[in-house]
Amino acid sequence: MVFKVFYQETKVRNPKRETTHSLFLESDSEAQARVLVEKSTDFNIEFIEGLSQSALEYEQQNPGYELSQF
Repeated sequence: MVFKVFYQETKVRNPKRETTHSLFLESDSEAQARVLVEKSTDFNIEFIEGLSQSALEYEQQNPGYELSQF
């Protein structure tokens, strides 16, 4: 399943909506997705969302869509 991970680039600052970023990754579960991101980055994870097929198709239309590999 593909998950959309919303994050802040650093754990030092308080989260602000204007500085929230997102990435996409394939994982078996939300918990495994969280572990992959936490092991590989210093990001402050705000939320992880599992994408339905229609949501994934919509996101893939965005020119900035890229599946992250860790």
